[in-house]
Amino acid sequence: MKPIQFPRGKLSSSEFSAQEMQPAAEEARVAHAEGCEPAAEPKPVVASGRPLTPVVSIDPLRLESERILQPGAPGPHGVHYKMLRTQVLRCLDKLGVNSLAVVGTAADTGKTLTAINLAIAIAADPEHSALLIDLDLRKPRIHRRLGLEPGVGIDDCLRRTHPLSAAMVRLSGYERLVVMPARERSLDSSELLSTRYTNDLIVEMRSRYKDRILLFDLPPVLQADDALVFARHVQAVLIVVAEGRTRRDDLLRTVELLGEVPIVGTVLNGTREPVDIYY
Repeated sequence: MKPIQFPRGKLSSSEFSAQEMQPAAEEARVAHAEGCEPAAEPKPVVASGRPLTPVVSIDPLRLESERILQPGAPGPHGVHYKMLRTQVLRCLDKLGVNSLAVVGTAADTGKTLTAINLAIAIAADPEHSALLIDLDLRKPRIHRRLGLEPGVGIDDCLRRTHPLSAAMVRLSGYERLVVMPARERSLDSSELLSTRYTNDLIVEMRSRYKDRILLFDLPPVLQADDALVFARHVQAVLIVVAEGRTRRDDLLRTVELLGEVPIVGTVLNGTREPVDIYY
């Protein structure tokens, strides 16, 4: 399957094929919006048939500066992520699984932004809900990109100090989307991810809701052992590469290290090739 090319700042996706792999990457910069107001205090709400989960408001200026999709994934940018969503869901359905790890070969491939926007696009599908989990514990980014200040993070849950529900938040306006950010950097991240307790938590999250897709934002495969330690919990993986930064050898090595984990596709961030806009 030939990769679909998108202009700089967009993304492309493809079914994985070793013959089609090519260097790619864009520096995924985290824009710090000036004048952004701090996140509002969480307000508990009751989702239909589901546990009480706090809701937080996100500053619209931050969403724009961080290139995060609006609720429902509208517009031309959202179309690209919906295309990726459809391909990913089709692959997960064929595999009979409901969780996906989003990884990069190295830093600055844009994997965290891809994970966030893919989760938003999945949640825009009325047949699915999405749970986005920040397991890049060495350098957590999801809460920074969303402007969250979590009192409890997934890292606390892995340390057995809080239940999973304490780390979950909903974003105002984003139906069917739940986020589990990390609260702070963990130097013992690979040890946390390797415990039997972590395994039990992952099994619990997978089995709780039939319509829910779990997305794990993991560290770069070639720069830490976390992704490899966590690989036994991974049902499928999406690899994010960036034009001008990712080397072919690094991509091949990443695939080799992931072993038998099904690779549902690759995302090429930062391509400069022009794209025709259909809508």
